[in-house]
Amino acid sequence: MRVLIIGGSGFLGKELVRQAIAAGWETAATYCSRPGSMPGASWYQLDLRTPGQVDEVLAAVAPSAVINATSGGSDWTVTADGSIRVAVAATKRGCRLVHVSSDAVFSGSRIHYDEACLPDPLTPYGAAKAAAETAVRLLAPAAAVARTSLIIGHGGSVHERMVHALVAGTRDGVLFTDDIRCPVHVEDLASALRELVMSDQAGMFHLAGADALSRYELGVLIARRDGLDATRLPAGRRADTPMPGALDVRLDSSATQGRVRTQLRGARAFLRARWDGGGGTEHPDTARRPVSGCYRVGPTSSAQHL
Repeated sequence: MRVLIIGGSGFLGKELVRQAIAAGWETAATYCSRPGSMPGASWYQLDLRTPGQVDEVLAAVAPSAVINATSGGSDWTVTADGSIRVAVAATKRGCRLVHVSSDAVFSGSRIHYDEACLPDPLTPYGAAKAAAETAVRLLAPAAAVARTSLIIGHGGSVHERMVHALVAGTRDGVLFTDDIRCPVHVEDLASALRELVMSDQAGMFHLAGADALSRYELGVLIARRDGLDATRLPAGRRADTPMPGALDVRLDSSATQGRVRTQLRGARAFLRARWDGGGGTEHPDTARRPVSGCYRVGPTSSAQHL
């Protein structure tokens, strides 16, 4: 198996690269601005906004499968247009395509969403993701499109770094008690995506964890796992802020769970064990900046949903 992982330098991408190499796959991965350093993979610079670059990379790699795990946030030229370029190029070369989408495509109006639910996004990011997954399904009908939720890992995710920063007092803000999602562990997500690569299953899949938690509840679990004082985590309601986006979006992954062997654990299960690199130490990448699920308060308040 020769696989190309688009967005290999990102949080999910790095785990996909690690698992692909461990499985003995011939692995190539792309980065935009930060070169990957994981040995065992071939790395290619790729800017999805530049016409023709995707074709050049695919010609150089000649993969049998492509996983598009990149995200440009609300940048339409990356998240929507870039994904369309990947789908066109992969289809033209006969590659198996697995495209990663997001629960941000939903408004939260119905709370529970299975694979048959149609997108109704509220944010520019959600709209770009919805456009991308719709285009992929039309341009590459044999592709697998996988929606996921908040991705958690061994301390490296934006959500885990945020909890450390809030406890340490290096960021202002609150964790929302009314913003509910179904977090998934990055290892489970990457494993399930690799299963889809190896299969011929097409259509929509939901790869989210079994537990629905608020951002605050998630933060408490992370803090306890890492030996932090969870009482230092500030709580608030997203509904009381001008921050746009859905409040309660719960991906129902039961149908997909019946089609993949990887167990999509709930956050209460995978956050039970203490993080091996923890000990109450703040993550070195932590910086004072707006992050997902945290609303900064003050005269220049700003927030960002990732």
